[in-house]
Amino acid sequence: MNVLSVLLQAQEPPKGAGWQTILMMVLIFAVFYFFMIRPQQKRQKEIRKQRESMKPGDKVVTSGGIYGKIRDIKDDGTVTIEIAENVRIKVDKSSVFLSVQDVQQQK
Repeated sequence: MNVLSVLLQAQEPPKGAGWQTILMMVLIFAVFYFFMIRPQQKRQKEIRKQRESMKPGDKVVTSGGIYGKIRDIKDDGTVTIEIAENVRIKVDKSSVFLSVQDVQQQK
């Protein structure tokens, strides 16, 4: 037998397998979205809401783990935090992560 006759006798692939593959990919994406992406978006929304509600006098923790009290919030996105008596640091508002009360509630 030559190679050409073997190739001509080969069976066709089953039809309809393409739709099953596409359906499976869509289902995997939907599961991935609802278990991974959606909860992350909710958490980011909570963090954004918390940062918008910050005001002077709130006790906070920076992303670096520094505890302090907010003294001033500027429009340019910086926050002045007092970490000890007469010791103040300026940090970016996005690095002020959680209030002290929220940290204690999570433990």
